[in-house]
Amino acid sequence: MDYPLVPASAKSLADYIEHIFAQFPDNRAYSALGQEITYAEVEQKSRALAAWLLAEGGLNPGDRIAIQLPNLNQNPIAVYAALRAGLVVVNTNPLYTPREMQHQFKDSGAKALIILTDLLPKFEAIKQDTDVTTVVTTQATDLLTNNMDDAPAGCIAMNHAIKAGMELDLPPRPDVSLDDICILQYTGGTTGVSKGAALSHGNVLSNCIQMLDRLQDNFEEGAEIVICPLPLYHIYAFTVCMMAFFAKGCLTVLIPNPRDPDAFIKAIEPYQFTTFAGINTLFVGLGQHPDFQQLDFSKLKLTLSGGTALTMAAVDIWKKTTGCMITEGYGLSETSPVLTFNTPGAENLGSVGTPLIDTDIQLLDDDDQPVADGQEGQIAAKGPQIMQGYWQRPDETAKVMTSNGYFKTGDVGVRLPDGCIKIVDRLKDLIIVSGFNVYPNEVENVLTQHPAVVEAAVIGEPDDKTGEKVSAYISVNTEVEEADIVAHCREQLTAYKVPKKITIMDELPKSSVGKILRRELRK
Repeated sequence: MDYPLVPASAKSLADYIEHIFAQFPDNRAYSALGQEITYAEVEQKSRALAAWLLAEGGLNPGDRIAIQLPNLNQNPIAVYAALRAGLVVVNTNPLYTPREMQHQFKDSGAKALIILTDLLPKFEAIKQDTDVTTVVTTQATDLLTNNMDDAPAGCIAMNHAIKAGMELDLPPRPDVSLDDICILQYTGGTTGVSKGAALSHGNVLSNCIQMLDRLQDNFEEGAEIVICPLPLYHIYAFTVCMMAFFAKGCLTVLIPNPRDPDAFIKAIEPYQFTTFAGINTLFVGLGQHPDFQQLDFSKLKLTLSGGTALTMAAVDIWKKTTGCMITEGYGLSETSPVLTFNTPGAENLGSVGTPLIDTDIQLLDDDDQPVADGQEGQIAAKGPQIMQGYWQRPDETAKVMTSNGYFKTGDVGVRLPDGCIKIVDRLKDLIIVSGFNVYPNEVENVLTQHPAVVEAAVIGEPDDKTGEKVSAYISVNTEVEEADIVAHCREQLTAYKVPKKITIMDELPKSSVGKILRRELRK
């Protein structure tokens, strides 16, 4: 793949990160739990951790390492360390159940794990079914207190690994190609099986350059304070906040738990923040909070939205509260992630903007042929940010690529007269809850494992709070309490995937060949 935007001096994402460390050593880089750390401190700690992973962690460049941390300062340190060690980062949601962890760890072949100590019991339940041999643990306040307690048996504490790594040299990285994979970003699919989008150094670097090009004068070097409540394991925050914004020498304020609005507001109150990266749910919830309304928004000039459709209600309440317009973009895990983005300040409400530099968007019919201008079609994209393919799944990769190299997103869009793309609908039965993807097949599989459930169909229904909610329709073979079904789901699924509404039917609607018709339930 060609990466025309990437300068010749950048051979990898690690080169890019190290260049940034050298450029802004004294700038504040991250803040979490009230602790600020500089670019120099992040450089030092990530270099030490990278050296330890290679010398003592039993890892070799190219090995996969799962990182399962909330938004703490430890998260970027771990990610930068992994990349500087030449490892492949496997971003993992801390809310995953053991079943979900086991699939991702096994599928990726991860040999190491950096995990919040509180989550360790979930890993212990499935570790025999993974290839993980090195486990680094950290407690939320470890960096804050410089806690040097020992880790649980069989693990090493991150602070200990960093201390030991300070005495080690970080060996030169082997030569890498921009096509080499640096991240496995897991995403669902119509099959319900979570697949790893294999993103290369060139993919992520290109997308950073593309985003910064679109923002241009809206993001000033060394002067910005970014509020990041979005989880860094999500590709939106990973690329935009932890890579692109980081490259401009800004301070990023990490919010470990955006579901706690009081703590959230307290964390950002000391800052005259200039940039806010969020999603629809957050804009509405914060905009209605009386304490949030009292904050100083005089410096706020850029609010970014992605991950899920932006509602007019969110735009209105945010602008009324902060005085700042929301600038919406669009992308997917498979596209590193950003494909289109509005020009900051432009009131292109209802659209996700124009394609980024070096990105070509086509709208295709069912035969993968371009539709006429103004007609709806499946959004397909070509550009340097498009993934290398799904990890070890050439069959699944072939399904989403056209013969001439366009990635088919599964979303239906229309090109407006001004060139902006408007998202119309989804081809897939994907449900988006607060920006997180929920795949009906996965939920249905869990539902039908309950002894009382005969059949299940899951659809998304509108929800004022989360955009969509998971609604399940089931048939049963005996009397059963809804609470019992929900409890069963909670054991197997992350909270946002658990059905919020369950409807028991005598029989689910089916086609002539017996296929359950979700579209009938939507009616």
